[in-house]
Amino acid sequence: MPAFRYEAVDAGGATKKGVVNADSPRAARSDLRVQGLTPLNVEAITAQVDAAGVTRSRGFGERLSQVELALFTRQLASLLEAGLPLEQAFTALLEQAEKPYLRDLIASIRSEVIGGIAFSDALSHHPRDFDPIFRGLVSSGEQIGQLARVLSRLADYIERRNALVQKVRLAFTYPAIVTVVAFAIVIFLLTYVVPQIVSVFANTKQKLPLLTVMMLGVSNFMRDWGIVMGIALVAAWFAWRRALLNPALKLRWHTWLLTAPVYGKFERSLNTARFASTLAITTGSGVPILRALDTSRDTLSNVAMRDLVEQATASVREGVSLARALSVQKHFPPMLVHMIRAGEITGELPAMLERAANSQQADLERRTLTIAGLLEPVLILAMGLVVLLIVLAVLMPIIEINQLVR
Repeated sequence: MPAFRYEAVDAGGATKKGVVNADSPRAARSDLRVQGLTPLNVEAITAQVDAAGVTRSRGFGERLSQVELALFTRQLASLLEAGLPLEQAFTALLEQAEKPYLRDLIASIRSEVIGGIAFSDALSHHPRDFDPIFRGLVSSGEQIGQLARVLSRLADYIERRNALVQKVRLAFTYPAIVTVVAFAIVIFLLTYVVPQIVSVFANTKQKLPLLTVMMLGVSNFMRDWGIVMGIALVAAWFAWRRALLNPALKLRWHTWLLTAPVYGKFERSLNTARFASTLAITTGSGVPILRALDTSRDTLSNVAMRDLVEQATASVREGVSLARALSVQKHFPPMLVHMIRAGEITGELPAMLERAANSQQADLERRTLTIAGLLEPVLILAMGLVVLLIVLAVLMPIIEINQLVR
């Protein structure tokens, strides 16, 4: 049964907006009149789905945020665990949805489910909001008859992932702010302050110190070519991003990132934590190990580690244990391999994978804080050194004039 977004006026003249399910726009208007409402506008929400079955965005950036996705998943899991049928659970979510896009999304999924489409298939019509991992786990929950439990684990997974991303962002926020402020101050000093002050000494025909001459050269270069350099840097960034579309170059670059000084361990920890977390929830939801490995591989941002997981998957397909398949790949931490081996021996692989995921996330947080802690003093010292050079370049001619006067 299609869903319709409406705007109507009640008997008191107040405007009301909401969603109603009906067979046609005429039926939707009739239902609204029965409720004592005078319809002003009735629009089919299902019109957002194109001929290929994919939802079209009604505006720029309209999609579920990760926080909204976690809340939606948690609320739906709680309602299903309370014994509500899927249709009634969506009705409850629809009544408390505040954001128009979320309300339309829930109404669209609800109407498709009422029409006899499986929940996972209804989600596939909204790929921008629900990624393949989400849809695959929902499909597995439907197949094993444990949709509520799978959604609850999925909500835990999304919430942990959001918390980890938030911690990483917060850790690098202060260094980023310091970097921006430092560049702004240095550019201001070089392009405005230094020329104004040093020009006074240049007019006196005084021979300027070498540091002052060098600083004037840098200042003139910044004033004459600063905008060009900025455009060139932006163009180089976009060119590099475009070059990374080449699979071979991207593979070499990501392979180097895994062994890069300082950052390499962070890159390995980040991807290992994603791999372990996804593998834990997929295997714990009843997904076969080979399919779970393919799903976990797709969550990795590093192409080189994706290839390593693909090689391990091929070994598992041939009958090799997962722990042994990962042990030959040098970028997976020994702790993860040992815990997987223990899980395979005891038959508690999902539980051991979850412990390994928690351990990797803790290691990632520690490395993030370490890198951020190192960046802060380095940036402050670098900024102080640059400002010191600028101040010396300005003061040295003044000192020489004082010496000549004496």
